Amino acid sequence: MAHNTTVFAQILKLVSRHEFENDAKQHHRGQKLRKMSRWSQFVALGLGQLAGRCSLRDIVSNLNVQRHKLYHLGTESVSRSSLARVNEKQPYQLYEALFTRLLQRCQHQAPSHGFRFKNKLYSLDASTVDLCLTMFPWAKFRRTKGAIKLHVGIDHQGFLPMFLTVTDGKKHDITQARALTLPKGSIVAVDRGYIDYQWFDQLNRSEIYFVTRAKKNMRYAVRDRKPVVRGQGITSDQTIVLTSLRGQSYPKTLRRVGYQDSQTGKHYFFLTNNFTLAAKTIADIYKARWQIELFFKWIKQNLKVKSFLGTSKNAVMTQIWVAMCMYLILSYIKFVNRLGWSLQQILRLLQLNLFERRSLLELFTTQSRPPDPPVRQLCWQWT
Repeated sequence: MAHNTTVFAQILKLVSRHEFENDAKQHHRGQKLRKMSRWSQFVALGLGQLAGRCSLRDIVSNLNVQRHKLYHLGTESVSRSSLARVNEKQPYQLYEALFTRLLQRCQHQAPSHGFRFKNKLYSLDASTVDLCLTMFPWAKFRRTKGAIKLHVGIDHQGFLPMFLTVTDGKKHDITQARALTLPKGSIVAVDRGYIDYQWFDQLNRSEIYFVTRAKKNMRYAVRDRKPVVRGQGITSDQTIVLTSLRGQSYPKTLRRVGYQDSQTGKHYFFLTNNFTLAAKTIADIYKARWQIELFFKWIKQNLKVKSFLGTSKNAVMTQIWVAMCMYLILSYIKFVNRLGWSLQQILRLLQLNLFERRSLLELFTTQSRPPDPPVRQLCWQWT
């Protein structure tokens, strides 16, 4: 039987230790660490994310139980006070840099977005994470409420968080959207919270296409109508110009596509500056935007991004970026091994086998096999 390190050690090998240490030197503050390293911090916090540990004491206890297996992880047992101090003092930008490196590796393995067109497809959205204002006074949102906001741009090629920014809860979504640099020819799908005609004009000048839902009170004039195929749910395909005062920020023509859901009967109207794709494709692009809602739901249910191990801003940001790194590692495992599993199924299986000495690939291939037939039990009959 071939010797294998633990499953957790094989997962950590996906991170280049040499590049990690170089980044750790660049993102270091204060005196040299004596009792623990940034790698030990990453191992501990990564374990907390994958194993679902809810406190620093819980993480440290789990590591101490597996003390004889820590050698293959490149670390030693850590103390709760040391881990808390490093989380609070050492810059979280280390894990932001690690996230960028992992994202580049995932992009080379990610599958296509599933549409026939070759343009890059992105969806933008933001989600608020509530915080207790008395414990997180730096995250003031309202008078008695604290919050931070995750601004994410999902690449539909593998559903990867291509753009990720963490701000205070007061930061408006469109403010972060204006700062993004999207590739020429790409398509971005956004909800009505991102409607800003000046930003749309900026995208159009940069040859970037957008798809969004039209507001009910939008004022416009129809310039042209195209015939539609009713069987596809498309009710209208119009070329319009905006007539409101705000709409004058976008002087070009727009395309307004009407779509009726056959199951709910609800009517939707979409706006876009793309006049070449089929009207049904425009509706499907906006429907695919729901994937970013599922992304936020997944990370909040399966990773530790709602309850935090520290109260300082640096500790919170460190935990969020480590969580995003773990998300990319799970995605990379799925892409490389061509698994038909969901990320939740992958995470659940890993949680049960983190410190087992098994091959990571074999762990999934054996689980994919049909179950063995049940062993016949001895039957007793009363006479």
